[in-house]
Amino acid sequence: ALQAKGVCVYTQTCYHAPMSDFIDLVKRRASCRDYKPDPVPSALVDQILEAAMHAPSACNRQPWRFAIVTSQEPRTQLVKEGFLPGLHMDWAATAPVLLVLGIKKSFITHQVAPAIAGVDYPLLDLGIAGEHAILQATELGLGTCWIGWIKPKEVRRIVDWPRDITPQAIIPIGWPASPIERKTSRLPPEDLIKKC
Repeated sequence: ALQAKGVCVYTQTCYHAPMSDFIDLVKRRASCRDYKPDPVPSALVDQILEAAMHAPSACNRQPWRFAIVTSQEPRTQLVKEGFLPGLHMDWAATAPVLLVLGIKKSFITHQVAPAIAGVDYPLLDLGIAGEHAILQATELGLGTCWIGWIKPKEVRRIVDWPRDITPQAIIPIGWPASPIERKTSRLPPEDLIKKC
């Protein structure tokens, strides 16, 4: 009854937040491609990074690396030189923050284990961390858009990462210039879920 009223419930072993709050947050997240020029306070960027760094990872290797790009010149350079051709994404340079996601692989967890299991663990780990960042940004009222259409070598050069870090995606972050509405539909559960 308390949860139905939005009241948090505490027990001796764990904390339970109302589930509706989280599912509403997930459903509210949508890609933003139109940003206000207003800067994002560094304290909010820190919150987003903190959420990302608390993601789980295989063997707790935490392979993710993040570059925060706020200056106009490198933001423009990332968009002009770091994106693959074919898609018009100049709008990304208008976001006041570009979060670059990269992977630093360890030998055992990220090369030997995937060869045996056939699973790209660091890419999974980075995806979880990136989604943590995006959901935290959404909760703060910020817009985001996950962009994987990049040139890793060019992005690495622009953010001045060493060769052992491989860029994987760029997430623009900023205040939406207009209300964000999810315009894409989701497949029905029966097409996606198998119960055994």
